[in-house]
Amino acid sequence: MKRSYLKFYFVSLLMVAGLVSCTDLEIEESDSIISTGFQGLADPSSTVDELYNRMNGQYGDQGGRFALMEVTADAALIPTRGTDWGDNGLWSSLHQHLWSPEHAFIINVWNDWNANQLFASQILDSRSSPSAGNIGDASFVRAFSMWTILDFYGQVPFRDVTLPSSTLPEVLSGQAAVDFILADLDTAISNLPSVAAASGEANGRASKAAARYLKAKVLLNKHVYTGGSPDGGDMAAVISLVDEIAGEGYDLQAGYFDLFRDSADNETIWSLASGVGNRIFNGLHYNSTSLGGGGWNGFSTLAEYYDLFEGDPDNNRVDIIGGPALDGQEERRGGVPQMGTPFTGADQTEDEGGFEVGSNVGNGFLVGQQYALDGTPLQDRAGAPLTFKRDFLDGTGAPNIINNDETTGIRVMKYAPRYGAFRGHEIVFRYADAHLMKAEAMMRSSGDPTAMVNELRVLRGATPIGAVGEQDLLDERGRELFAEAWRRNDLIRFGQYTRDWLFKASGAVGNDQYKLFPIPASQLLANPALVQNPGY
Repeated sequence: MKRSYLKFYFVSLLMVAGLVSCTDLEIEESDSIISTGFQGLADPSSTVDELYNRMNGQYGDQGGRFALMEVTADAALIPTRGTDWGDNGLWSSLHQHLWSPEHAFIINVWNDWNANQLFASQILDSRSSPSAGNIGDASFVRAFSMWTILDFYGQVPFRDVTLPSSTLPEVLSGQAAVDFILADLDTAISNLPSVAAASGEANGRASKAAARYLKAKVLLNKHVYTGGSPDGGDMAAVISLVDEIAGEGYDLQAGYFDLFRDSADNETIWSLASGVGNRIFNGLHYNSTSLGGGGWNGFSTLAEYYDLFEGDPDNNRVDIIGGPALDGQEERRGGVPQMGTPFTGADQTEDEGGFEVGSNVGNGFLVGQQYALDGTPLQDRAGAPLTFKRDFLDGTGAPNIINNDETTGIRVMKYAPRYGAFRGHEIVFRYADAHLMKAEAMMRSSGDPTAMVNELRVLRGATPIGAVGEQDLLDERGRELFAEAWRRNDLIRFGQYTRDWLFKASGAVGNDQYKLFPIPASQLLANPALVQNPGY
């Protein structure tokens, strides 16, 4: 399979074939799901399985929810390198805030996550005779799906499956949408199992802790959807929910990049069985590793994002993976090894010529010269040194999002290829995020988050901050949660999504239009209750 195909269509092998994404949640006759009147599911448990399998693909995709969260922010940029990654502006328009209602990712996310809601509602219908476990899972997935649509589009079409299939979906927004989502989460908390931290059972399925985390996330963002300022009662509830999660043993854990291995830890609240290949290969150069045939040479990050971290701005070296930092960098910034790690038979590793395969690829942020397993400096396809650079320059040396060479852009590596490039284990909810949500709720309740933020910073090998303000807290979230699909959500909540950054279109700077994505045109025609978001 060619890399040009892989980089767009790499999805989890667990994705269930044949599940049709609905556009306006009107099921066509050929779909034969509710066209003759829904009367309940014969096997709701199997539909729960299908729901989670759907999310494996949707969440693990590099072009769906992940792209809308990361590429539209200051955290990720995919420049055109020669003929690669041009795609008629598919990627660049997201980062520049030049998207339209016809953008494929905007349409796909609307279709996919609204379809999740419909399947979940069918499970929850009393005629399907769902078990308590089915109710917990379906309520959680419906809440997560509806919240995703609310966060991205500001309005949520909801189909009541007890009504005739010809009935148009009701559209929820603002307080009504939030109330519906919170009610689902309360149902989920009542019916989902308690899963202790580090038990390994959090992989793939939700738990009470996952539902509490999502409820805290919704409450923390509630004022974004309803208007006004954060409510003191909501902030108190966020703090209480995080404390309840901690009461089940979830906590901060040392060893930052070990958290993203397929193994039990105290921080993972919920993960999906999504293959992490997209997260590994979409930024690596074609010659970065023999593993998987090399990378796809796309995703990079901005120098301003990289500069949030402590360390030398131009170098990010370690002797070998797990070895000491050579450029004063904090743990989370990772490092580029000068050679591979000798093979010792360590768990989840494989041998390649006496080295752990893929261990020449660093963790975190990859900048500067890259090396082969034996320490030989790597080259790009033209024979020039493979040195990942801070700047995005075209053939004339001018800053540009197009006409870049193969080496521009700092690359990001959260999941280590040395532990298996195709493992199905992608973290969705993590306790460090909950810890920072609690700190933020304290700050928005006139409390002092400094001690909580510094507790995390010390654990990650970063210098404590004297007094943590709002900007410090946003920056800390950027350092801790990079490439975990939260950046757009954070920037909007902190009022910085419309600020200027590299290559953003001048008309988008300070323009509130881009805080929401447009409703796909076909949906407006199908459901008159939907109203196009301002500016589109």
